Amino acid sequence: MQTILTQMLAGYPTNTLEDKKNAVKEVVQEIALCGLSRAGFFKQAAFYGGTALRIFYGLDRFSEDLDFSLISPDSDFELRPYFSGLEKELASVGLKFSVEEKVKSVDSDIKSAFLKGNTKEHIVSIYDEQNNHINPDEVIKIKFEVDVNPPAFATFENKYRLLPSPYSVKLYDMPSLFAGKVHAVVCRAWKNRIKGRDLYDYVFYLANQAKINLPHLRARLEDSGVLKENDVFTLETLKAMLIERFATIDYEKAKKDVLPFVKDANKLDLWSKDFFTSITNDLK
Repeated sequence: MQTILTQMLAGYPTNTLEDKKNAVKEVVQEIALCGLSRAGFFKQAAFYGGTALRIFYGLDRFSEDLDFSLISPDSDFELRPYFSGLEKELASVGLKFSVEEKVKSVDSDIKSAFLKGNTKEHIVSIYDEQNNHINPDEVIKIKFEVDVNPPAFATFENKYRLLPSPYSVKLYDMPSLFAGKVHAVVCRAWKNRIKGRDLYDYVFYLANQAKINLPHLRARLEDSGVLKENDVFTLETLKAMLIERFATIDYEKAKKDVLPFVKDANKLDLWSKDFFTSITNDLK
């Protein structure tokens, strides 16, 4: 008889050790969402980011973190009350993980914590095999963050999952998710490490004919200092911002960043200034 854990892992490839590690991480992410849902977390918060896009909209790349935003600003929000529920939910399917809050040295609107579990212990027990190629001290670590002072005008929807048991999640709808990703493309300080994952997701949204929540994006751009309150901001303004950004990117570095997270490297073949400029004309 299959356990809940083996059911959840059944669709994942197991050809390599890296496949197995990623499978465990993705399943842990979903069990954590179930635990947060049971604890009432989504009465106050919504799920967004790359992992939300993967789980609920079919993004075909691995995403490492769990990103959340409060529905309304609350500087007094605390993550700690949810830790025991998370640990119990994971333990209920045989996963031994602890939750550790990240203590920050400076004030921030982002509250962070890490789910941690021993890599070798879980790979050996889940896949019923001995594996001497894993450092016994290696840790599966999944970061989750909550923005306690979110930009205005996000819109939400409720989605449902059946495993590990039926639960619901409040998450940003597709236009609001897309707004967050476009904000990252325009504003993220890439320096020497260009985040090709942002570009990959941008293509995914356009391929799925996603529309963009412009009021929410404007709020994000104002928070980042890119726009002022009285600045004109239209779809055409946004296209010009993006095209200017796409002219500055080292696309070979961008490809190297995203390659470990995708299965089909051929999807990156066309990446160039001309490619991204052209597809941006389809932005709605």
